Amino acid sequence: MTTKAGPYDQDYFSSGPYAQVSYRKYRQYWWSNRFYAKLVLRYGPPSGRALEVGCGLGHLLARLSERYQTFGVDVNSWALEQAKAIAPNAHLALASAEDLSAIAGGMMDVVVAKHVVEHLPDPGRALAEFSRVLTEHGLLLMATPNLESPMRMRKGDGWVGYRDPTHVSLLSPREWIGLLEGQALRVTKVFSDGFWDAPYVAWLPAAFQKLLWGFPGGMQALIGYPFLPLRWGESLIILAVKDENAER
Repeated sequence: MTTKAGPYDQDYFSSGPYAQVSYRKYRQYWWSNRFYAKLVLRYGPPSGRALEVGCGLGHLLARLSERYQTFGVDVNSWALEQAKAIAPNAHLALASAEDLSAIAGGMMDVVVAKHVVEHLPDPGRALAEFSRVLTEHGLLLMATPNLESPMRMRKGDGWVGYRDPTHVSLLSPREWIGLLEGQALRVTKVFSDGFWDAPYVAWLPAAFQKLLWGFPGGMQALIGYPFLPLRWGESLIILAVKDENAER
């Protein structure tokens, strides 16, 4: 796959896989941000600095701002302008995940990269940057399309991971874990987020399928505790801690 020039503008948030996304309260996007925030609050330190790489419109940063001093970077200048209003307490900057040089080493207690690394031609470089800016024992929360989702085979080219032409780095869970561990990021938990990309079969009404397939992921999002195994969802979600003493 190849990326078109300058794909991350205002149109990106209303086209392709985002065309059907609702940003209203209690819709899927709202629950997703709530779930990721709960993961950080559950597994991260009780306070400190939190960086979201690819912060988009800033909704997750806004949720984290009550506990953390928040920072966000994105390559989309339009999104950052929206984030200023949604997360007014966050420190925002135009920057790439592969170059966080404006952030000092060991400055962040939490780094979140939610569906970012698949967009990068050199994701290993980004993971090295995540590790560099994290404090020792700091938390990394990362999500990316899950190549072990059984629905990938069912949907083929229509699978959510393939529909976005800017997804240029789709790797297996084993490959992602290897890259993380090579950067002193010790993986502590691997799980998924459910089957939220219905319909999956042609002979059932789409609305019924969203309820049927989406129920496990919806329950996980509701309680805020990860219990779905890797093959039970469209996303690979990884929790890792910075550990310079871990074997590489």
